Amino acid sequence: MSAFDLTGRRALVTGGAQGLGEGMARALAAAGATVMIGDLQADRAAAVAAEIGGGSAHLDVTSEDSWTAAIDATVAHLGGLDVVVNNAGVEITGLLTEISVDDVRRQLDVNVLGTALGLKHALRAMRPGGAAGGGGSVINVASVAATIAFPGIAIYSATKSAIDRMTRVAAMESGKLGYDVRVNCIYPGLVPTEMGAGLASDMAEIGLFGSPEEAVEAVVGLTPSGRLGEVRDMADAVVFLASDASRFVNGAGLPVDGGMGM
Repeated sequence: MSAFDLTGRRALVTGGAQGLGEGMARALAAAGATVMIGDLQADRAAAVAAEIGGGSAHLDVTSEDSWTAAIDATVAHLGGLDVVVNNAGVEITGLLTEISVDDVRRQLDVNVLGTALGLKHALRAMRPGGAAGGGGSVINVASVAATIAFPGIAIYSATKSAIDRMTRVAAMESGKLGYDVRVNCIYPGLVPTEMGAGLASDMAEIGLFGSPEEAVEAVVGLTPSGRLGEVRDMADAVVFLASDASRFVNGAGLPVDGGMGM
């Protein structure tokens, strides 16, 4: 059996109805896991879940009650919980001189609070005596924005840096308390999903680049691999961190950015 084989594992992916989250959910399922998609987009989540033989649950990552319900539904539907991918996030482009309080709070709520609650409920469920109780792996989705100084995304970058720090502290707490839950994060580079394309357009709109294409060219120019990322690049990294192939990888941040953040 391959160390990457996830047969018998039960996973919850937040924001799994589209974009990177959907790709991660599909890759986990292809590796043998049964996947629950937690998302606000009920119809899209249910459609993806049906295609990969999993389930879906309504999940507002900023709500404590919503997390409790989603974890309960996952354990009940899948018969346990071994992997949680904290992928849900938002990005709002803006110069620091033009930021709005509402935009800052929105990114803090979804990216930082949402991940913190995901860590809380994942650890509580997977630790000894929890609803699942068999240990496991938590993968948080940070960003290359946590490792570079790219203009127009200061608040987003700050939230993704916070995810990196929370990952490392969570791994230490889990280890010290005997939870048997590994906690790692990935730093995706720019991927031309709906969010990625929107970022390029926003960069041009606020005057940092002459066009969305110029913004993309700037990213590629900073990337030794010479291209944008693909959904499968990020999804395969998640499968690795969910699998026994990464059994001694803990508290780490894995760049999946083509070298952009080196």
